[in-house]
Amino acid sequence: MRDTLLNITGLTKAYGSVIANREVSFSVGVGEIHALLGENGAGKSTLVKTIYGLVKPDSGTMDMRGAPFAPTDPAAARKAGVGMVFQHFSLFDALSVAENIVLGMDNPPSPRAIAAEVRRVSDQYGLPLDPDQIVGDLSAGERQRVEIIRCLLQNPKLLIMDEPTSVLTPQEVEILFKTLRKLAAEGTSILYISHKLSEIAALCEAATILRMGQVVATCDPRTTAPREMAELMVGQVLQSPVRAARPEGAMALELTGLSAPASHRFGTALRDIRIAVRAGEVLGIGGVAGNGQDELVAVLSGETLSDYDAVLLDGKPVGRSPVNARRALGLLCAPEERLGHAAAPDMSLTENAAVTAITRKSLTRRGFVDWPQARAFASAVIAQFDVRTPGPQHTAASLSGGNLQKFVIGREIMQAPRVLVVNQPTWGVDAAAAAAIRQALLTLADEGAAVVVISQDLDELMEISDRFCALTEGRLSAPRAARGLTVDQIGMMLGGAHDMEVAHVAE
Repeated sequence: MRDTLLNITGLTKAYGSVIANREVSFSVGVGEIHALLGENGAGKSTLVKTIYGLVKPDSGTMDMRGAPFAPTDPAAARKAGVGMVFQHFSLFDALSVAENIVLGMDNPPSPRAIAAEVRRVSDQYGLPLDPDQIVGDLSAGERQRVEIIRCLLQNPKLLIMDEPTSVLTPQEVEILFKTLRKLAAEGTSILYISHKLSEIAALCEAATILRMGQVVATCDPRTTAPREMAELMVGQVLQSPVRAARPEGAMALELTGLSAPASHRFGTALRDIRIAVRAGEVLGIGGVAGNGQDELVAVLSGETLSDYDAVLLDGKPVGRSPVNARRALGLLCAPEERLGHAAAPDMSLTENAAVTAITRKSLTRRGFVDWPQARAFASAVIAQFDVRTPGPQHTAASLSGGNLQKFVIGREIMQAPRVLVVNQPTWGVDAAAAAAIRQALLTLADEGAAVVVISQDLDELMEISDRFCALTEGRLSAPRAARGLTVDQIGMMLGGAHDMEVAHVAE
């Protein structure tokens, strides 16, 4: 039996009539890697924010090593030995690694000392990092190392990790897991939140499962099947996405040698992108973050204009057409960044629905927004995509990440697009919601839309794509039939291999 580091008893937190946590009780042992599981809106974020001092509970207690633990803010939590690596990195691109780490410390040492400490911890835990490198030049995995090292320099007893592998390559995931196992062996406890249940099974030795704010089960992920854990999370049997057989449709979207500059100093320029997507087809585009995904979505959506005939919709050039003109024609896009790009944080869900659907859903009357119709549309999205919110009057910022993702994807699908482009459609979404979103995309294709899915989740792309291509350093590989592609072939495509080399593997 392990000694207990953190013990939580009867923790309850409500926001008005919504109870985020109800009588939550569980413990984390010293040196234990403990998973916290639950679907979107289950109460995980509220719980870890309570542990980290960002939320004050209404009732219940916490003990750290047997002593009362009630941090009033993150500084108090860090002082007690709690570190947290958030899902969204809080780093400044224009500053160096060392400068970013100093900004996140309560009592930082001198710049020379911090650089030496970064090198020491990097070597000790197998997290290679140059303290003088500019953060904007780092990969997503390297940026995560900055956040982890910032925590480790404060010698945490408990390290909370929220969706830590959502933007990592398989190689970076393995490096992270080696680091976490080493930390656990040295006595650091880790509270690990993830929707990737295969990773939970490979890494964690205990799991607490939340549903609707309550603890509904505990298990050993090493002996419990991932599907069983997923069904405990959602309280029902999961259905795998299915699609109907359908004939090949007419050409819907074409890119004919598209090139575009990087969107910012640390972005990636697009070079001679050529694709053709037919009605009823799902084209999957894989790639590690930072290889031009954002730039591609911006060009397709009309946020970045291109050559007149570089983008064709139903054979008509739209490369110089702005966003609203493309949306009116049926070319809709859902970007990766949910809060701030796909949705305005302080606007209500009704207002966010009206912003993108005002033309396709005819949400105006005599030149003014028809708010009852906009509210009805937002309510329909909420109902059809099971968005957990008290109502359409609530702001986008009030939703959990996964629920906002369901709203954004549902809002676009329910506008009956001719072409839908989605970037990271199930990022940070629980197993049941991910399956529902994938099924909705497949159903949309069955109804005759062309669907382009850009994702770092290769399992997702292989599950729903008809054809697959890889985006590497702003270049797109030739599409190949997704069915039958091997891991070696996909790896070569992601590495920028030429078509002949990929074909050689197939032989």
